[in-house]
Amino acid sequence: MAGEQQVRSTVLTAPNAISLLRLLLVPVFALLVVRHHDGWAFVVLAVSGVSDWLDGVVARRFNQVSRLGQMLDPAADRLYILVTIVVLAWRAIVPWWLVALIVVRDLVLAAVLPTLARRGYGPLPVHFAGKAGTAALLYAFPLLLLSSRSDAWGTFGAVTGWAFAWWGITLYWLAGAVYLRQARTLSVGTATA
Repeated sequence: MAGEQQVRSTVLTAPNAISLLRLLLVPVFALLVVRHHDGWAFVVLAVSGVSDWLDGVVARRFNQVSRLGQMLDPAADRLYILVTIVVLAWRAIVPWWLVALIVVRDLVLAAVLPTLARRGYGPLPVHFAGKAGTAALLYAFPLLLLSSRSDAWGTFGAVTGWAFAWWGITLYWLAGAVYLRQARTLSVGTATA
């Protein structure tokens, strides 16, 4: 079909290398935030957000979509979101209830995976709302980190960061509802077949 990408089993691709680099930067970011090196942490987080966009563009543009990349990219996103939100809460930059909103959604969806696997299905395809929610959260986090400053940049970071955070959380949960509906449809369809 025209416009569809062929999924390859290749491991060594540029997009996979970008995703791997993003994974390796997770502990670097966490250490920088814990040690209050917010400027460098902001840079690492911004690079991570850009790399999340870049690996997808490179994969599609150069026909390097791979099975590993389809698992590695969302895993890197989830890990970055989890670690970032936890260290920002630990620093009291964001409240712990924000951590709970994000973690509970991911735990609910993780609980569905074994049921899908028993019925012969792998992880569900990523929905646009999920991509948009993740992107909004990845924009929100560096801005929220910036909000810890006590100047105009801090104010800018707080206002825009929380706007992106609320948009991201809303889309994140909307996508979660879509995934649960898809999982239910697949489970019911398999049970009646």
